[in-house]
Amino acid sequence: MIYIETSRLRLRDWQESDLEPFCQLNADEQVMKFFPKTLSTEETNAFYKAIVAEFHECGFGWYAVETKENGDFIGFIGFHKATFQADFTPCIEIGWRLKKEAWGHGYATEGATACLEYGFNTLGFKEVYSFTAEINTPSKNVMQKIGMSFIKMFDHPRVESSSPLCKHVLFHMERKK
Repeated sequence: MIYIETSRLRLRDWQESDLEPFCQLNADEQVMKFFPKTLSTEETNAFYKAIVAEFHECGFGWYAVETKENGDFIGFIGFHKATFQADFTPCIEIGWRLKKEAWGHGYATEGATACLEYGFNTLGFKEVYSFTAEINTPSKNVMQKIGMSFIKMFDHPRVESSSPLCKHVLFHMERKK
């Protein structure tokens, strides 16, 4: 099922054929630069199963993204129910992860903007959060481009306190009344 279409992208259900490029995406050191580590095939398979389960449980999740131009899987953009221990959780998070060949084309901004509209107008979200490591300038830029507001910095409880990835930025957006 296709949930969202933009001029250049389809955000859709996951397919078995997405699994191999998803494994490549999660194993790419450049793509995973702002995450604690790359993911093995087994870890990606478990992540894939968690994504599918969240769709069944919540009716939303990380949407598989393909380009309309050639139908290539380029990663995911969408929503996740964040439940780690923090003063703003549980919450709906918007996020993205795209293969490096898709970087610099505005796909994350285009897809995330469409996701926010879908989340507020179709799914009925009242508010959406986004967060990333403070050093992840590309994702922070996307958060700003899609109209989210910076709230604060926080230490991510699932990242080692000694890691340069521990310090996170938190962005937020409310549904327009």
